[in-house]
Amino acid sequence: MQYETVLFEQNNGIATLTLNRPDVFNAFNDQLSFDVMAVLKHIQKENTARVLVITGAGKAFCSGQDLKAISGSKNRSLSDSLYNRYNPMIKAIRELPIPVLCRLNGVAAGAGCSLALACDMIIASENAALIEVFVNVGLVLDSGSSYFLPRLVGSARAFELSTMGSKLTAQQAFEWGIINRVVALDKLDDELNKFTEYYAKAPTKAIGMMKKMLNKSSHSSLDEMLQYEAYCQEIAGRSNDYKEGVAAFNEKRKPEFKGM
Repeated sequence: MQYETVLFEQNNGIATLTLNRPDVFNAFNDQLSFDVMAVLKHIQKENTARVLVITGAGKAFCSGQDLKAISGSKNRSLSDSLYNRYNPMIKAIRELPIPVLCRLNGVAAGAGCSLALACDMIIASENAALIEVFVNVGLVLDSGSSYFLPRLVGSARAFELSTMGSKLTAQQAFEWGIINRVVALDKLDDELNKFTEYYAKAPTKAIGMMKKMLNKSSHSSLDEMLQYEAYCQEIAGRSNDYKEGVAAFNEKRKPEFKGM
């Protein structure tokens, strides 16, 4: 499939989605959000990818909404933009039954920051940064930042980052538990490959259910999660990967998971 504003490739179960508007630091216009959603729907439908990487072309990850692209729009409904463009992207990432890794190659600002936070893991270069810039133009958090941020850093830090538009360096974000790894830019792909190669050979069905379980746990009671764990474990216990895992353990060899 051909896309106007993103690059997409998939090899050996590893899918890579690259935001490709480097001249505007991969800022979102309508087409970019539609292209991202098209890729996410394609991955969901094809069901062959076992891990997805989201990154940006050039120096930035994503600078958020392209304000120049909407400068001529009068009476533009921001809520419609969220309902029709941004919210479906965030929900699709969270609902994909595979790991979604953010390759944070540079600045992630505004909705770009939200996009990074929506991923399951963030592997960042040391020159990357996260910025909730909404307040700088008199807006509020959107695209899921009000959900993800306090859960990652606590309410006090979330309030500071949101209301002051503070720039959070990759190293500080790592220390605060937002980012999983920080490395030099020239080592970013090597570090990322450690994770993609692992997940491409991991028991994808079980990992997809664990992702769903962890999402559900944020608004569920202990009793509800105990029941849901039992439900999911029954499904996992009937999978081919479980049979392979047990056989490999008994035969003292490395399992060859197929993701089913």
